[in-house]
Amino acid sequence: MPPLPPENALELRGLTKVYAGGKKALDNVSLDVPRGMIFGLLGPNGAGKSTLINILAGLVNKTAGSAKVWGIDIDVDARAARGAIGIVPQEINFDPFFTPRELLELQAGLYGVPPAERRTAEILAAVGLADKANAYARSLSGGMRRRVLVAKALVHTPPVLILDEPTAGVDIELRQSLWAYVRQLNAKGTTVILTTHYLQEAEELCDRIAIINHGKLVADDSKDALLARVDAKEMRITIDCDLTEVPASLIPFGAKLEASRLLVVPYRPSATKASDILGAVAQSGVGIADLSTRESDLEDVFLQLVRQAA
Repeated sequence: MPPLPPENALELRGLTKVYAGGKKALDNVSLDVPRGMIFGLLGPNGAGKSTLINILAGLVNKTAGSAKVWGIDIDVDARAARGAIGIVPQEINFDPFFTPRELLELQAGLYGVPPAERRTAEILAAVGLADKANAYARSLSGGMRRRVLVAKALVHTPPVLILDEPTAGVDIELRQSLWAYVRQLNAKGTTVILTTHYLQEAEELCDRIAIINHGKLVADDSKDALLARVDAKEMRITIDCDLTEVPASLIPFGAKLEASRLLVVPYRPSATKASDILGAVAQSGVGIADLSTRESDLEDVFLQLVRQAA
């Protein structure tokens, strides 16, 4: 009977990295990534995300702490730990004189995948490169080269896939097709860890999100719980007549007149009811032609947490 999969795809405990010269890239990071999730790892440039990924990949030696990939300690069995993870790097880093088919066959060989068990044609088809399988990589567009990187990370069927800024510089169509494929992988059981600077992308895709800043973990929670941290909304009220100033009844709410017929009222749901604002509008004697509210998004959360940790 095969062993049960671990509860967590990644387990980090006190992970620390200090580079020569004293720069602390990671500072006592402890983090669990539950199995089966699409997990967002966010942070500004230089926060420590790439260092963390490179430690898991075996490219950087940690200074202290421990890390497990799919239940395997990277110090106890480094080979097995690396075999449980597939990494799509930021940089396009393969030989331009190989074809995608050759690149995948080579990668599979490096991971010890027997020829009879290789899925080169299946993977190339899945990432939309079946018709480019025998084209030299140097002839591929930037988006196609990005797909080759994803394909290379999948040759050994890893249970954990790390995507490090996978859609940087690619067009919208490719981005959508890549995320559709990632969702398919996740639905089949692959745990996906995503780093991205497109916060809307992370908000749309991720179940849980961690934020790193200056090497420290400043947040680790479900997406919904993180969004709930920002107690701020905005009501945008289009009125049925022209105004030159904010009505007196709305001044206590901090309302602003953005256009002659547009009132914008920022408020905290925990302290102010929307009905109170609408009552003040009615009291002013103007009519409402249209009404909308803007919820806080992941960008608001990110900026708030990063500024607090600065």
